[in-house]
Amino acid sequence: MGEYGYFEHDADIGITGTGKTVEEAFEAAAKALFSIQCDLSEVRPLHTINIDFSEDDFEYALVTWLNRLVFEAQSRKMAFSEFSLKRNGENWHGEAIGQHWSDSMTRGGEVKGATLTGLSVKQEGKEWAARCIVDV
Repeated sequence: MGEYGYFEHDADIGITGTGKTVEEAFEAAAKALFSIQCDLSEVRPLHTINIDFSEDDFEYALVTWLNRLVFEAQSRKMAFSEFSLKRNGENWHGEAIGQHWSDSMTRGGEVKGATLTGLSVKQEGKEWAARCIVDV
């Protein structure tokens, strides 16, 4: 009979975003995510991508938002540096602004997606805090 075991790996990074609203916290979390992949100051605001989704649970909305951003960036071969997000009940409308990757841009680690690990969205005093672990 075979054996099983475990091994250590450094394939996760915790990200956080804070803001006066839950939407601002999510926008900041998106910046944290894309800062892993590139220097945001190098990304020019050339293209806007719309992202719409429905979710009534704030924690699942954070993961959905971040994973939709990762999907759009990977499928379009883009880097994003500016984000806006609006909520109307359970309906969310976001925009990601950026450019296609170019040879002049410094690349960091690739984010594969946001996970449910360490997931938390809550109001702390007058600010909202959004956090989760992303797989890199």
